[in-house]
Amino acid sequence: MSSMTTEVIDHSTQPEDSPALRALYKSFEEEHVMPLWTQIGDLMPLHPKPKAVPHVWKWAKLLPLAEESGRLVPVGRGGERRALGLSNPGLPGNAYISPTLWAAIQYLEPRETAPEHRHSQNAFRFVVEGEGVWTVVNGDPVRMSRGDFLLTPGWHFHGHHNDTDQPMAWIDGLDIPFSYQNDVGFFEFGSERVTDYATPNFSRSERLWAHPGLRPLSGLQDTASSPIGAYRWEYTDQALTEQLLLEDEGQPATMEQGHAAIRYVNPTTGGDVMPTIRAEFHRLRSGAVTPSRREVGSTVFQVFEGKGGAVIGDVEYSLDKGDIFVIPSWVSWSLWADTQFDLFRFSDAPIMERLHFARSQIEAGRR
Repeated sequence: MSSMTTEVIDHSTQPEDSPALRALYKSFEEEHVMPLWTQIGDLMPLHPKPKAVPHVWKWAKLLPLAEESGRLVPVGRGGERRALGLSNPGLPGNAYISPTLWAAIQYLEPRETAPEHRHSQNAFRFVVEGEGVWTVVNGDPVRMSRGDFLLTPGWHFHGHHNDTDQPMAWIDGLDIPFSYQNDVGFFEFGSERVTDYATPNFSRSERLWAHPGLRPLSGLQDTASSPIGAYRWEYTDQALTEQLLLEDEGQPATMEQGHAAIRYVNPTTGGDVMPTIRAEFHRLRSGAVTPSRREVGSTVFQVFEGKGGAVIGDVEYSLDKGDIFVIPSWVSWSLWADTQFDLFRFSDAPIMERLHFARSQIEAGRR
């Protein structure tokens, strides 16, 4: 019996050992039965006890691995993508950054094409540096540039092509672990090339949908995922800048003192961009410290710019541009900024909220 079970169960209620009891337990085993009284502490702890652990992946170490993979591993039918999944040390054997989320570094060599496919899993891309790649989503070429957040909702055909003489890396986020655990995944191969090699500055989806506060009358039906292919950095940057300027003017515009934040939304519903993934962007002023939080569900951050750090559980981590870190369910965390500190964030919050498991707790600052 686990130590957690010992904490929760009053052993005075446990049956006394006897030959008859041992025979009963053997019969349970033969019939694939597990009695609740031997495991309730693991199944129903007093609060979440995640197997996933906090961890930081340093961009300075990830990028050389992606570059070496580019030299040694081709992209094409079969392997499909040159993507390096980030494996949580508490979830060995799987490239899962958390029980519900997948994060990977994808790398495309100059003039290279990743073939088209589609899958039930929802996906996005976030670009921490570089440009020159277009992702083609259901035939719509979408430019990928620094700071852009790009969507590939479930069951959309998509492929990528690099139109330049320079390689490019970005992060992929998907709900693969959640989909795999619940047996909902489908996959289909598409074209070995991409269906459109055009390189427009703005995709058709942006031209139709990415006008603040304006919805086309041709698109009045709500959609499960956002119809916008790319959320551009210039608008994200401007929104965060204006929040902090309004704070300077004494207006209630920021999440906390010195902490500006936005959520990417589906313009047809005002909700999250995809049914299983929430995406946000956070900016801290130099010297800002956030309160310590606990939240049900998994969160992943990538540092976009600046220097700072995080306290996750009882451990302090110093963070630089490109670093990626995961916060498991109900593990406390807070952020601090040594310079202006910009971070992209994604989480499984839509799942937790829709299933009514969401819970959060805010504590005093810890630094």
